[in-house]
Formats: sequence, C-alpha cells, structure tokens
Amino acid sequence: MLSVTASLYALYLAALAASAPASGLSSASSALSSPVASGSPTSSAVQATATVPYASTDPNPPLWNLDSGNPQPIRGSYGASVIGPVNLPIEQQNADLFAPPTTDSGSLSNAKWPFSLSHNRLQTGGWARQENIGVMPIATSMASVDMRLEAGAIRELHWHKTSEWAYVLSGSTQVSSVDSEGRNFLATVGPGDLWFFPPGVPHSLQATNDSADGSEFLLIFDDGAFSEDSTFLLTDWLAHVPAEVIQKNFQANSEAFSHIPAKELYIFPGSPPSADATAPSSPQGQVPNSYSFALSQVNATKLPGGSVKIMSTTIAAAEVTVEPGAIRELHWHPTMDEWSFFLEGQGRVTIFASQGNARTFNYQAGDIGFVPTAMGHYVENTGNTTLKYLEIFNADRFQDISLNQWLALTPPELVKAHLQLSDETIASLSKTKNTVVGGQ
Repeated sequence: MLSVTASLYALYLAALAASAPASGLSSASSALSSPVASGSPTSSAVQATATVPYASTDPNPPLWNLDSGNPQPIRGSYGASVIGPVNLPIEQQNADLFAPPTTDSGSLSNAKWPFSLSHNRLQTGGWARQENIGVMPIATSMASVDMRLEAGAIRELHWHKTSEWAYVLSGSTQVSSVDSEGRNFLATVGPGDLWFFPPGVPHSLQATNDSADGSEFLLIFDDGAFSEDSTFLLTDWLAHVPAEVIQKNFQANSEAFSHIPAKELYIFPGSPPSADATAPSSPQGQVPNSYSFALSQVNATKLPGGSVKIMSTTIAAAEVTVEPGAIRELHWHPTMDEWSFFLEGQGRVTIFASQGNARTFNYQAGDIGFVPTAMGHYVENTGNTTLKYLEIFNADRFQDISLNQWLALTPPELVKAHLQLSDETIASLSKTKNTVVGGQ
C-alpha cells in the first residue's frame, strides 16, 4: 500500500513539473548566462539585479534651507500642503523630516536634539543645560551638558560615577584634580582643546579672565542616563555630615568649619585664577598622564572636501570640516556609537539601520546627533559655508569602515554581481579612505 501511494505521489509531482510555465526559469537562466562587459575581468559576474528593479537615480536633495524656500510636505507627486497651524522655524530647519527623501523608509528613533530645547539651569555666575535619554532616547551610551561660566565663576569641586570628557567652545577654563594616589593636576584649557577625567576622580572647573565673557564648554559622559543633577558635590556632601564628624575627620575645632554652605553651590562667582597658577606641591607628585589635550594645536589633515583631526587616547574623537557641497563619506563605526555636535554651518545625515530602515535628519550649529553602532551614514554639507562638527566615541581608538574602500578592496566580480558597476567605475573606487569627499 505504501509503495502504491509513493508511486502515485511521484506521478503527481512529475505532472506538476511538466505543466508549470518555464518563463521564470528561463529568464533566471538567461540572467545567469548572459555576458557582461566582453573581455572584462568581471565578465562572469552574476547579474543579481535580474530579480529586482533598479534603484531610482532621481535626485533627493533638501527642498529648502534656512534662508529660502517655502516649507511644504510635498515631494514630487507625494504629500499635500499644510492647511492647519504651522511652526515655520522648526519646519524651515528640518526639510528632510517635513518632506523626506524618497529613499527614507521604515522607522528609526529621533537622532537629533537641539540644545536650544533643553531646560536651562540658571545660577549666579553661569548656567548649564543637558541632553540625555530623557530627551533623546536613542542616545543610550552617552549624555552631554553645555555649560557657561562667567569670568572667575566656579563649577564647584565634584565627581561623577561616569567619565567626563570636555571640548572648550569659547574662552579658557582652569581645571584641577587629584587622583586616588594623591597625585594632583592643574591646567588651563582653551578653545578647541579637551580635558578628560576618569570615573570617581574629583575635579573643579573655573573660567579664567582670558576673555571678558569667561568660558563655555561641552561635557560628554559615557552613560546616556547621566544627569547633571546627580553629581556628587563637595558642599552638598558636607552639608549632610554631622558637624562633630567633620571635626573629627579634619582634626579641627568647631569654628574651623562653621561657615559650610547649608546646600550645594553648583555654580557660583569667584575671583579669576592667576594666569601662572600651579598645583600645590604633592608628596605623591603629579598625575603621570595629563588630563588635558591641546587639540587646537594639532595640524588638521587636509582632504579634497574638508579636513579632519583625530584623537585616540582615553577617548576617541574627531573634529571634522566639510566644505559646501562635500560629504563625510558613507561609512560606519563597527563597535561604537557616535555622539556628534555641530559647531558651525548646516548639514544632513541619513542613518541606515538595516532591514529597509533609513531616515534623514537636518542639523544646524548647536544641534546634537547620534548614530548607533554599525549603522551606515554620511554627513553632507547642505549650506553655503563650512560645516564643522565633532564625532565623539566611548572608546580609546577611532575606527570607521569606508564603503568606498570596502568595495575597492573586495573582488571586483562580487562588486559587479551586487551593483552592476562598469569596469571603469570599479577601477575608480578608492583603496584608501577619503574620509571627506569634495562635491562634484
């Protein structure tokens, strides 16, 4: 009985095969056997696009910019005009969210946060505003603070659970610290320079009077949930220690610590530090490796479409310039998230998140961007002036993978099979990283 059933089933399959149309098989076979550029080294490459349509080559630029254009959610035959209320300044700044390129698809969390939308904590002597997962949920690995100190003002002695990395935007800041071995450190950090403090290492920040305006700087922390309001502050701690314990600890009488502030100072006015100030002499000496780095003194690597400075020590960072029309080339970072801050100009970034998900964001000076690990992206200058921005990574070494270089160093038969490029185009691929590519 089983053998009869098997025989009938075999006859049934054979009949199906005989009656099925052969067009699909023949076209696929034709695609596999059809020659490509005769005599070329990649003439045997498989035409993988035979089963899917070609991607559109229609332009997808921003449809307006900050200075011109009429923002409407219309691109080609898609969309319609707004007939309800509008917030024109926001729409003017976000052309590729309001009228996205047709290449955008799927869903991706918001990857832009302007510091202008952050709540500002105002103090006598300065202010601070922050960005963390509370306002930018995608940025799980890093948070930031924009802080301003008037000349002489002090960000009081404090420490954090996280590392603190800083980039000075304007003016000069004197920083001081003592490590767990009792080794101390003092330095003045100027515009375009950096400092770094490891987790738990106490430090202070004070604006000098090199500029009448004092200083402003970015602080970046290696935890997206970081809050500036959760800092361990000297005055806050001592205000919550019984007075007799303080006296025992410092072997002092009751009068010595009788003017401790009853609550935290955080930011407060002070006299500007001396230009020739030095750290107190320590029996343990000074920290073996400086906590500051003069990035402003590093020569930028000039590129066809801009420039780049790269620093890799306890953290990795890049200061990038992109000329009008040029782009920071298509790339990704294999093992680390990218936190970025836009210093000058305007640009756009499309983030590719795999599985057909891609979204484009527009950035202006003062905006924060974030690209999660391994997601492909570029940075294009869409303005008429130089775009300057920072790339920050929670790692000790800068790494990226260039799409152009990857394809150039992959067997050309494979590249042609995927993308149907001509031999001339394949030969023009760059075997070295361009980093920034000039506009055509």
